Amino acid sequence: MMSEKQILEWLLKGDVSIQFQVYRDLLGIEKKNLQDKITNEGWGREFLSKRHSNGHWGDRFYQPKWTSTHYTLLDLCNLNLSPENKLVKSSIAKVLDCGKSEDGGIPLGPSTLTNSDVCVNGMFLKYASYFNIQEEKLQSIVDGILHERMPDGGFNCRTTRSGASHSSLHSTISVLEGLNEFLKSGYTHRMKAILEAKESAEEFILLHHLFLSDRTGEVISKDFIKLPYPSRWKYDILRALDYFQSAGREWDSRMQDAIAIILKKTKQNRNMECASCPSRKSTFCNGTSWKTEPMEHAKSHESFKTLSN
Repeated sequence: MMSEKQILEWLLKGDVSIQFQVYRDLLGIEKKNLQDKITNEGWGREFLSKRHSNGHWGDRFYQPKWTSTHYTLLDLCNLNLSPENKLVKSSIAKVLDCGKSEDGGIPLGPSTLTNSDVCVNGMFLKYASYFNIQEEKLQSIVDGILHERMPDGGFNCRTTRSGASHSSLHSTISVLEGLNEFLKSGYTHRMKAILEAKESAEEFILLHHLFLSDRTGEVISKDFIKLPYPSRWKYDILRALDYFQSAGREWDSRMQDAIAIILKKTKQNRNMECASCPSRKSTFCNGTSWKTEPMEHAKSHESFKTLSN
């Protein structure tokens, strides 16, 4: 079993993007030189090397799905590539230049030229805001997202397809991450409406204690507690906790059930599991999740003590 100090040392032997985030988010040290290296080393370099001369990855924006431009840009954002990377900014600009759906969102293909997908719009807003795309070009995306807010406070991409009467945790977390990054980038378009949407969407997640049915109290889906990475559009409790700490959300006791599950997984394997293999990214996110806990609770965990020193 690895000690907390060994876990930290293990994390810092990982990809340069992990090193940068560990120093910044767990140790409170901003190392811009590490962030600059993400472009030319490790995962960041590999992703960028697959970019085609037309500015896309894969065939186009959303095809083939997992190796498409969309999900590659999301991965590069999550790696914390420099927000001023010219190649990435150019690729996002090309997507925007191809036009938008009638509802102001990003079309995935012919079937979404009228109504776009709110999940994809949330993810697109996240990385477009992170890479400092002009606010004016993102305003219609924000408007379209806000229009999709459901009566229960969350979002569901099925509302414009097969129909939905209840929000989805998958859609809601993608939208929250996008709106949060939009505000963090200093943009002000419809700020009041965004803050209201964030509050209601966060409450929707908390109402479910991050993974439990609000009607039966049972686990909604076992996938919500598996903690895969990359998560793409899929929801899980670690992703939710990482969002809450990133958004500066105050501690809420309804987070405790999810943290208890993560603690149990940590005790089973001191470095977090991902598809049965040790994952530095999941372990790192586990460390940041302590920031959602009240300080008197968080300080009782040995991992918090070590990562804070």
